[in-house]
Amino acid sequence: MKLKIRYEEKYETVEVNSEEMWVSLSLEGGENLTQEEKETMIQDAFEEKFNKPEYNNWHKFDRHRGNLKKQFRKDDEDADESDGLDTVGDYSQEEERTRKYEYEDLCQRIRAVLKPNFAEVIIAMCLDDMTPEEYAATTGEKRDTVYKRLQRAKKKFKEFF
Repeated sequence: MKLKIRYEEKYETVEVNSEEMWVSLSLEGGENLTQEEKETMIQDAFEEKFNKPEYNNWHKFDRHRGNLKKQFRKDDEDADESDGLDTVGDYSQEEERTRKYEYEDLCQRIRAVLKPNFAEVIIAMCLDDMTPEEYAATTGEKRDTVYKRLQRAKKKFKEFF
């Protein structure tokens, strides 16, 4: 069967299987109808569901918008009364992954250049923002030992860069 589909302002004709269209449009009671009557009912149902100008106008403007479970707004207002034009995507997971990869790469570079005990103290105190007291508590050393090691590690690190 030939089905007329509205695209933009014109109709285009597509060859489809009438039995499959009958099932996909959820039409009922076609046992006593001729093939022409079935095709007419299919075309009418398709016109009603999909060939409306309102659907095509909505589709033209909204076809690229994702189906977000939660709308993210720039101004942090409630998204219920929004028309959806000022929503933004959520890239937080991607940004978190990127930060993690950059952190791991930087740690690997520091470990490649410095001795292990110097590298760990630089990573803990400069990248992880630990205080000398916190780092000393985790390693079981004195605060002054950790602070002096940090100073020597920074001096060695400056020699490489």
